[in-house]
Amino acid sequence: MQISSRFTLAIHIFACIDTFGGTHKVTSDFLAGSTNVNPVIIRKILGQLKGAGLIDVARGTGGTAVTRPLEEITFLDVYRAVECIENGELFHFHDNPNTNCPVGRNIHHILDDKLLRVQKAMEDELASITLADLKKDTEKYLGKR
Repeated sequence: MQISSRFTLAIHIFACIDTFGGTHKVTSDFLAGSTNVNPVIIRKILGQLKGAGLIDVARGTGGTAVTRPLEEITFLDVYRAVECIENGELFHFHDNPNTNCPVGRNIHHILDDKLLRVQKAMEDELASITLADLKKDTEKYLGKR
């Protein structure tokens, strides 16, 4: 299992909005230049972030802006905005385990609670990191204070 690159692209987008928003119009083309990803993919992610109420996007060359203070947006908010997880479940179970097999018949009883604990631990950690933390680290690596 691997989380798609949409999450890290979305985090990259927020870092660019915060870093360049005061001096540049942060458009999908601008973001595509920083991420080295096709602007169509960037626009899709921007649409997801906007749909979640995390950013505002002005069409054309208007640019992009964050809708709330960075301290109020967690990595979990971003993850939920861009990752397509079915029914809120991180792990997708194979559909038809063999009920004639004792393991197949019981695999949900064996794994479900453990997978939920793993998902909860990941979500708790994502919820503990804010975009303000990202800003602090971005400034550290860019030599700003």
